[in-house]
Amino acid sequence: MTSPHLGRASRRGLADESADRIRDAILAGEVPPGGPLREVELATALGVSRGSVREGLWILEREGLVRSAWHRGTSVIDITPEDVREVYAVRAALDRLAAITARETATETHLAELDALVGAMATEIAGTPAGPRLVALDIAFHDGVYAAAGNRRLTEAWHAVRSQVHLFQLRRVALGFAHYRARVVDEHRELATLLRSGDRDTLARIAEEHVNSAHRGLLAHLP
Repeated sequence: MTSPHLGRASRRGLADESADRIRDAILAGEVPPGGPLREVELATALGVSRGSVREGLWILEREGLVRSAWHRGTSVIDITPEDVREVYAVRAALDRLAAITARETATETHLAELDALVGAMATEIAGTPAGPRLVALDIAFHDGVYAAAGNRRLTEAWHAVRSQVHLFQLRRVALGFAHYRARVVDEHRELATLLRSGDRDTLARIAEEHVNSAHRGLLAHLP
């Protein structure tokens, strides 16, 4: 297996930097779900010690993005229907709370940033849309909702599943891009509109349904 193109790590906290570069490679599709992550190869590619790589992999394991097994080493998580059900169930609850909280706390700056991200999605769709680019905008939109909510512990809970959600959304796009492309702009525009002027119950329902739609879309195409 060819080593992923990681780019050499800087000296900003080598474990964190290693985690960032490995995460980027995983989310760029350079290491597929279930693919192995070998410490020696990663340390050479990053120009750091195996210890820094090992600590970086522990960070990614806490995020749920990789798994370690005795005598089997570390690998990117494989995406099973059970993984999908668990992660999206947690995400639905978090996104619902983030949306109804942000409805009360979002500033005009927050709302303008969300509108700009929806506009960027629409521009991407109007051209030659790239799935990974749309997913990055999708994740950035939800980061913005959590930032608008202003609840530190809620944001920490989101970050605990964020990398898995990103990977799952990339997998959803790879398996069924047409389903995702047809919905991504309208669904996020609706959320942005409701955050600005919608009633609480409708916003809560739509935020949860947005996640459930993603859940169904991935499960429908997952082998």
